[in-house]
Amino acid sequence: MTTSGEFSATAPIGSRVEAEGYVAMVCFKHGPPLLHGVELEWTVHHADDPHRPLDATHLSKALGAHAPATLVRGSPQLPLGRGSLVTVEPGGQVEISGPASAFVPGLIEDTVADVAELTSLLAAESLEPGRHGLDAFRPPRRILTVPRYAAMERAFARLGPHGPRMMCSTAGLQVCLDAGEADQTALRWRALHDLGPALVALFANSRHREGADTGWASARTEATFGTCAPFTEPPPLDGDPAEAWARTAMEAPVLCLRRGETWDAPDGLTFGAWAEGALDDRPTYGDLDYHLSTLFPPVRPRGYLEVRYLDAQPGDGWIAPTLLLSALLSDPAVTDQALAAAAPAAGRWFPAAREGLDDKLVLQAARDLVELATTNLSRTGVDQDLITEVGERLHCIVDDTHRRRAS
Repeated sequence: MTTSGEFSATAPIGSRVEAEGYVAMVCFKHGPPLLHGVELEWTVHHADDPHRPLDATHLSKALGAHAPATLVRGSPQLPLGRGSLVTVEPGGQVEISGPASAFVPGLIEDTVADVAELTSLLAAESLEPGRHGLDAFRPPRRILTVPRYAAMERAFARLGPHGPRMMCSTAGLQVCLDAGEADQTALRWRALHDLGPALVALFANSRHREGADTGWASARTEATFGTCAPFTEPPPLDGDPAEAWARTAMEAPVLCLRRGETWDAPDGLTFGAWAEGALDDRPTYGDLDYHLSTLFPPVRPRGYLEVRYLDAQPGDGWIAPTLLLSALLSDPAVTDQALAAAAPAAGRWFPAAREGLDDKLVLQAARDLVELATTNLSRTGVDQDLITEVGERLHCIVDDTHRRRAS
């Protein structure tokens, strides 16, 4: 994001119109769709007892110089060997995010190496990454004490139980793709949303919470969408994506007012109202950047498009959804076909999250998308062995469900 001239971080915002213009400009950047990225997140557990609460001191010892400053004040937060930075979420979930790359095989190779390094760091302290998109064993418990998360926790707690769960108990896989040229951005934006229900179901693995069956295939999705609806649900997809997202950002509640030691915002304050003078202290562009970081839709525009609706996958399971999305967004003609394949399940977020592939329309869309993706995996540039492995893994998921339903 630019921080010079009229958009410097400390420059005050004069109106909602100014704020919306800035959001549209920085959240959707156009150009050839070349770069790919992944962000991998895990809950963290004691290897001998996954029910035991995680301690911030224990986690900081495991991460050492790689720990973020939110966990260890003054930490240098050194990157892992292949360039990934380690961050920690409020409940102690650990996340790695490496540099974006135009070379998908290299992205996978580097990420695999950094995952192995992080796993080794945790293992040295008898810790291990979780295998699900939601902590299956422990109630939500915040271990980070920074003002941001304290304010968010209090704001979400007023809305019900899902906010603390989303903050402290969920773990996701994020796949990042360029927004593309101006004439293709709307197509890519809609496609990533319409694909969502089928992919939520295809990779759902978060059925259990605190030792009990929730009845949801992806209880992580239930928690996320229920945190601050409708601002954690899909935004309107009609019209210009940048304008629609800018309006959504303005209507969303302010969760953190970065003033003083306590960052609680007045209940009900939206950023649009703040930009129009609802408080004596006008917001700055830095405040707006921060506000955007507190919004958690299923696809978040950040100059690129950040897919956030996938449950964390165990082991190297993140590779299959990453390649699937990369293949389906690899060419406008393929993306058009993906939209058609996804159509039966488009918008069926809650049936997909509850029933998974047991929802007939979601299963139909998932099967057609898997077939389309596997015939286009070569577009990602990965070798034939990985294409075969991923194709078999994807077909196995949908075929097993189809056989079970037919029996």
